[in-house]
Amino acid sequence: MKNFKGKVAVVTGAGSGMGRDLALQLAGKGALVAISDVNPAGLEETERLLKSKGAQVHSQLLNVAEREAVLEYADTVAEHFGKVNLVINNAGIAHHGEVEITEFKQYERVMDIDYWGVVNGTKAFLPYLIASGDGHVVNTSSLFGILAMPGQSAYNAAKFAVRGFTESLYQEMKIAGHPVQVTCVHPGGIKTAIARNATVSDGHDQRTTAELFDKKLARTTSARAAEIIISAIEKNRPRVLVGADAKVIDLLVRAGGSMYEVVIAKFAGRLAPKPETVIQHPSELL
Repeated sequence: MKNFKGKVAVVTGAGSGMGRDLALQLAGKGALVAISDVNPAGLEETERLLKSKGAQVHSQLLNVAEREAVLEYADTVAEHFGKVNLVINNAGIAHHGEVEITEFKQYERVMDIDYWGVVNGTKAFLPYLIASGDGHVVNTSSLFGILAMPGQSAYNAAKFAVRGFTESLYQEMKIAGHPVQVTCVHPGGIKTAIARNATVSDGHDQRTTAELFDKKLARTTSARAAEIIISAIEKNRPRVLVGADAKVIDLLVRAGGSMYEVVIAKFAGRLAPKPETVIQHPSELL
């Protein structure tokens, strides 16, 4: 897909950050865009920005964790534009908390959105992408889909799952001979609102966690991240690392193997604040 003019691009989580910039840049390249988000105000603003640039846009509130709604959404977008060429499953949330104190419902929420949202979006749109003759699926994993971090077990689990799902899909499309390219995206620290909107387990301060991410870890702007992802789509790359931090960490994991866990465990505690309390009994986590 070297030319986006006249192509229909679907972007979830388009109400802010990377999703908004992806939609704007794709529209700037001539794509017709379908945007969705759970945040009505953010979605409305993205729609306004797109229309101010003369873009053809379909906008709809959508919770990617609601499977039936996503299936219906795919039909609606295909009917509206007559085809679908590109789907970027970008919507996601974060949660910070150690395994010992993270509640089961917090794991479920992250998995429902970050993993099942990707599965729902992929399966809902895949028939339309195959039928287009020029399809592309882009699934957003993370730097944390390459490397595990303390306090990020929920997010790690979802993003590692997205990576495995997407890499398997890539192989299946090749074996079947379907005209669908597949890309797995691994962003590093991106300047978005994901940390500020993240939930935290008891004993952690949400503001402190968000400030740590924004000031020390987020190095790449969402606009630059969108540029890198779109370039990867144009080049049909199956895997893209976004940001210098993602590239460095990828090399660390490749070179060190499981030893990276020892390194991270040694230094992460110095950077991240420790929880004030620890809940021991599983029944308290329900």
